[in-house]
Amino acid sequence: MVNSKIKTKIKTKITTGNRPSAEARILLAARHVFMTKGMSGARMQDIADEAGINKALLHYYFKNKERLFDVIFRDASSVFFPKITGIIESTDTLEKKLEKFCCAYIDMMLQNPFLPLFVLTEANKRPAEFRKKFWRTREQVFQKFAEEISTEAEKKKELNINPAHLFLNMISMCIFPFIAKPIWQMSTGMNDKEFREFIDERKKIIPQLIIASLKKKCL
Repeated sequence: MVNSKIKTKIKTKITTGNRPSAEARILLAARHVFMTKGMSGARMQDIADEAGINKALLHYYFKNKERLFDVIFRDASSVFFPKITGIIESTDTLEKKLEKFCCAYIDMMLQNPFLPLFVLTEANKRPAEFRKKFWRTREQVFQKFAEEISTEAEKKKELNINPAHLFLNMISMCIFPFIAKPIWQMSTGMNDKEFREFIDERKKIIPQLIIASLKKKCL
């Protein structure tokens, strides 16, 4: 006789084959729906249809789209923040770190273009909860970077750097095109392919602007 555990494994393999689990399909579907419709426009039914499951099964795994988004956001953060930490803690020059920081930030936005509006909304509606759930101890990474920037400014007297302005300028220039994408495309007539090429150009342009500004007495 075949062992019952072996039977179960065989049955599972026949039933599922190489298909991803229902939860994995839901997350993939949710990411696609969020990307195409945005957080506010996405509906649970849209996600269920995209995943090829019924809505009851979707609610079994995730009660609402906010829970779904939490998981997707944490997943994106688990890749992004270690990368940023690695950049900041590296032995690269400040200029090289700024270049890598902008590239990493823009790449994250390209992979998750729905994130900026969600983050802004959540951070404004529930700042304490948002900080507890998503930010945690990550302030330390940016504080360390700010200290390094200040130290660099002391060494090179020609640099005039206020870390707060530097961060705000750099992050704003990275994020704003994604928030303003519909208006920008309507104004310029850019299609999605042209917009992607434009964003890829900004990976080089933003660090150049930031680095140039550091050598002027404007910050």
